[in-house]
Amino acid sequence: MNAYGSIRSFVLRAGRMTEAQQRDYDNLSSKWCIPFSQSHINYSDIFGNTGNVIVEIGFGMGQATSLIAEQNPDTNYIGIEVHRPGVGRLLGEIAKKNLSNLFIIEYDAVEVLETMIPDNSVQGFHVFFPDPWPKKKHHKRRLIKRPFTDTLCAKLACGGFIHMATDWEPYARFAMEELNATAGLKNRYKGFAETNLQRPETKFELKGKKAGRDIFELVYEKTDEQAAENCRT
Repeated sequence: MNAYGSIRSFVLRAGRMTEAQQRDYDNLSSKWCIPFSQSHINYSDIFGNTGNVIVEIGFGMGQATSLIAEQNPDTNYIGIEVHRPGVGRLLGEIAKKNLSNLFIIEYDAVEVLETMIPDNSVQGFHVFFPDPWPKKKHHKRRLIKRPFTDTLCAKLACGGFIHMATDWEPYARFAMEELNATAGLKNRYKGFAETNLQRPETKFELKGKKAGRDIFELVYEKTDEQAAENCRT
């Protein structure tokens, strides 16, 4: 059980893995997957450098994730995902692109942040097209809400950011309210951010566009004076 109770922002679905995904998972997970543990990650031990670290929560099938890592070889990336077909798919992309700056944690993101990610250590969080849980009775399952946004802020380094994208406007406005209420975070824009911000399109994004939905992006950064003081202590 995580610190926020037994309610989770995801439902594990028994998605069938393709032969390629299963093969890549079996052959590559020991090299590119970081096991869940109750101790903090040492980034330099994993990546072999002291570069900035960006964490993506819920990378789906990982196509956009691998492209971002490929286009930014001097930045380190950790992708967190619970659905094994997506993990297998991204492992195959890591091998095919020969990426050394991208690792995976196959576990609940809330628990990973609580136990494995040190405070004031992450340059950015990518949260692209999380499950919007549109029914009101399911809003409690939404990922981007307090107190989890407080945890995200605590893990950010000073000047670090949270970048969220969704095709579900009610969720976008809900998330904006939650992020606005999170001490230590400031909206980088007056409202929603510029669309896309030069990131690759995701599978869920394309699906939303085909359905005629607009894309909403939020970028918040850790700039509050109190947060900066916490970074110095």
